Amino acid sequence: MPTVPHPFPELLSLLDASPEPHIVFDEQYRILAANAAYRAQLAGGKSVVGKTCYQVSHHYTVPCDQAGETCPLARSRESGGRERVMHLHHTPRGEEYVDIELTPLRDASGEVRYFVERMAALPVSQGQDSSRKMVGRAPRFQRMLELVSRVAKSEATVLLEGESGSGKELVAQAIHDGSPRSKGPFVPVDCSGIPETLFESELFGHERGAFTGASASRAGLVEAASGGTLFLDEVGEIPLAMQVKLLRLLETGTYRRVGAADVRRADIRIVSATHRSLRDMVSTGAFRADLYYRLNTFPIAVPALRERPQDIAALAQALLLRVAPKRRLTISTAAQLQLERYAYPGNVRELRNLLERASLMCDGDTIEPEHLPDEIFAERCEVPTARKAPPVPVSERLPQLLAEHQGSRKSLAKALGISERTLYRRLSELERPDDAKAESDVPDDVL
Repeated sequence: MPTVPHPFPELLSLLDASPEPHIVFDEQYRILAANAAYRAQLAGGKSVVGKTCYQVSHHYTVPCDQAGETCPLARSRESGGRERVMHLHHTPRGEEYVDIELTPLRDASGEVRYFVERMAALPVSQGQDSSRKMVGRAPRFQRMLELVSRVAKSEATVLLEGESGSGKELVAQAIHDGSPRSKGPFVPVDCSGIPETLFESELFGHERGAFTGASASRAGLVEAASGGTLFLDEVGEIPLAMQVKLLRLLETGTYRRVGAADVRRADIRIVSATHRSLRDMVSTGAFRADLYYRLNTFPIAVPALRERPQDIAALAQALLLRVAPKRRLTISTAAQLQLERYAYPGNVRELRNLLERASLMCDGDTIEPEHLPDEIFAERCEVPTARKAPPVPVSERLPQLLAEHQGSRKSLAKALGISERTLYRRLSELERPDDAKAESDVPDDVL
């Protein structure tokens, strides 16, 4: 067995003193050294020297780029410099997302001899079930997390764009938790739920006597978020009159309480979110262009659940832990398949509500299709659009459905969202001549 070379002892001493996990490896992906933080946090106290980085981190038999992942070493070979990626790593606690920064080390002749990887865990997310973290491993989800990890440590203003129910507040919380302000407050504000007449007072506070009913001075949400993050959800609903005052807060970091003359300085970071197209609102005059550009410093798209169907199984298990924490519920294969074929116009929020109902309907330990609501058995589960193709009659699809279905006719009727009686009538119609079918009292496209 070839001898494993040893990097500079000074380098190893430096890395061993770091609280962040580091490994050193060569161009053949062999790990030459791992610091104490790596051994404790990611290796369960075991030695990894002599193994390959992809074997230890991912349990792969080939390098990451040959397994469909982004490989920082391969990218560094192309760029000749430092590279940063996000990967799912196997740890003693299960799969967790890790932010990786790889630095090539050159010898006196300028040739790359070693690579150093620094790893920082993303404590707010992971690939498998969790009762506390964002869950997912789909490409769109991983791309979003990579942006979150990059922007979290900065003070940049972030705009989260995504459909209602897609989890924008959870992403905003992740940005806060990964920032230097994590020990400060995280204050969410639902801009759509504050009346226009009260918006300024709610945001900035007011002095006693500033308006009828203001019997005492009161701090606003900006002051409540001091030292932390102010999350403006549904920022597109902010009244135009208030938008200019929010712009001033962003540009100068100052504000006034309603009824006050003195200027206060805000110590906050602003993260905002919207399910609407602010760009379109700017073009129609419903949203200020200057405010849009200030909020849109670092946009992040939060994917809809239908854009990450491979995450539904892990999400469902994680959500069950939240809606029924005292029960050890599982989901049957049949129920899971039905969950995965639904398009979720209400996104993750709808999946959570659906599972909460199913947990109440289930008396045992396993959620079955009969515990799921009727709407997910609809024949057309896609999100509504302006134009749809005409529906295909059930009678035309029934022969194929019968051939593909492996369960009972009762379960087929349930999957079609019709009664057993209607299914048997349809089956009998298939055996009748065309004129008899025409006499059917229920048209096919009603189902």
